[in-house]
Amino acid sequence: MIQLLPDHIANQIAAGEVVQRPASALKELLENAIDAGATNITIVLADAGRTLLQVVDNGCGMNSTDARMAFERHATSKIRRLDDLNAITTFGFRGEALASIAAVSEVTIKTRRQEDEIGTQVIISASEVTAQEPAACTAGTSIAVRNLFFNVPARRKFLKSDSVELKNLVSEMQRVALCHPEVAITMQHNGANLYNLPAANLRQRIVATMGKEINQHLITVQVDTSVVRIKGFIGKPECVKRTASEQFFFVNNRFFRSAYFQKAIYNAYQHLLPEKACPVFFIYFELSPDKIDVNIHPAKIEVKFEEEHIIFQMLHAAVREALGKFAIVPSIDFNTEGAPDIPPMRKDAPATLPFPRIDPAFNPFDDDKRTKPASAGNSSGTPLKGWEKLYEGLSRSRQFETFPEEKTPEQLSMERFTTERAICQLKGKYILTPVKSGCMIIDRHRAQQRILYERFLQNLTHPQQETQQEIFPQTVTLPPADYVLLESVLDDLTQIGYDIRPFGNNTVVVNGQPASFPAMDATQLIEELLYTLHENAADLKTQRHEKLALSLAKAAAGTSDEPLNMFEAQALVDNLFACKEPALSPEGKPTLQIITIEEIDKRFLK
Repeated sequence: MIQLLPDHIANQIAAGEVVQRPASALKELLENAIDAGATNITIVLADAGRTLLQVVDNGCGMNSTDARMAFERHATSKIRRLDDLNAITTFGFRGEALASIAAVSEVTIKTRRQEDEIGTQVIISASEVTAQEPAACTAGTSIAVRNLFFNVPARRKFLKSDSVELKNLVSEMQRVALCHPEVAITMQHNGANLYNLPAANLRQRIVATMGKEINQHLITVQVDTSVVRIKGFIGKPECVKRTASEQFFFVNNRFFRSAYFQKAIYNAYQHLLPEKACPVFFIYFELSPDKIDVNIHPAKIEVKFEEEHIIFQMLHAAVREALGKFAIVPSIDFNTEGAPDIPPMRKDAPATLPFPRIDPAFNPFDDDKRTKPASAGNSSGTPLKGWEKLYEGLSRSRQFETFPEEKTPEQLSMERFTTERAICQLKGKYILTPVKSGCMIIDRHRAQQRILYERFLQNLTHPQQETQQEIFPQTVTLPPADYVLLESVLDDLTQIGYDIRPFGNNTVVVNGQPASFPAMDATQLIEELLYTLHENAADLKTQRHEKLALSLAKAAAGTSDEPLNMFEAQALVDNLFACKEPALSPEGKPTLQIITIEEIDKRFLK
């Protein structure tokens, strides 16, 4: 009944864990190149890795026997005995990566050692070696993976759009680039250069990888103890992001994720960040390999630390110290403009005690004095005292109430508006208004999103070219993957009325915005737009207009809790109920709730 699985089936099962998407294959190939001692790596992509994913390095290379053996399961150069598992300093060690990749693609490898005159070429398709022969090639290794998942149609079908898969590929490259700044890395996609990272120090590599704008926001973190050495950089509080895409942990030059250590950093930023904001950090741990276990996850992105509680406290203290050292907590700034010049007191000057002036005729119960006008003084003609001025102000207030001034038509209109519609706001987040059955509570931000969503969707269906040109056009530089995603929707944005054009070097210029929609800061607009586009990028093929309208609506609605004026609040309510689906936000969440009179009555019967 029990039989051994054939190798090609076993490799496909392993591929299900190791190779989930093109980015998974890139991760394994990059790590092999680093382990081979490469100092220069070139990545060539076509169609976000679906058609071609090639990694070329100048590492140690392999002879003909090793080139063939590298594609066997559990064939590795990293481990010889059990004790080696407790001292792992390389990326790979299990010997499953190349076998898994070759099981679901067509692989061509060319490799040569420095001391050999001629290299070797091996061609494998779905785990079958179709050719192995000598080949002329440079020292190092070139592995080309073509038609990924060609023999697993279900897996290929569930790949996301090119923009999503490209973003994942870029993320994997960044993780390797950030822990090996001494290695030069070039990345190309469909013939265009995405990254050209020369060998550099750590700070230079972070700036080159994440964008030059981050340089002015980096704060150094450094602590060295007998347990662990922690180094790296954190971002200033004003450099926060909507997502955790710029948060990196590395241990012994290996990327890993840790919600536990992430909490230590968030705690250190306590009271310094807006709600739901994500700080930027690049944290590197160095400790003995026998103090960690990197073999607890198939993709090796989780690491178990032997003394994680101690490291948690050290990390928290190191980040707090860095924030304090650079005076991130705002200092008290007294406004001295117009203040009197107080001369310094001499050491030999005599000290004089103050003597308060007392009015023996003062009577706090004397009503006559409290009702005298300020300009006339009191009955004796002497100036009014401080307490008399206070009562005199109250007296004037009563006089105003008794004899009101003539009100403007606008004031009278606003009073009637308040009385008739009875709209009020709560914390700038909710709008309350009475209805026949009780009290209606409207979520302001969801309502704004619903209104804007339907308008944007209408304009995408029936293009509108009304554009309000910017007096001072703004340029925005983006990471390459974000630039590719934004570029793919520029034509749609033009239909709505946005004038956003490529400016070269992954930069766009915002020349104008739709005249009939709220104007936004260009950087904020594009950041919010890309954030939502990434969340919905998987559906851009089938629901392009809907997802783009949703992204724009969420970006234009914003998150400000600044209260609306009375007319803006009423306009929001009117516009909401003019929508096709006023009760739901574009994401299907309720925009309003009604508390009935019966529910309110029950609360007072308790």
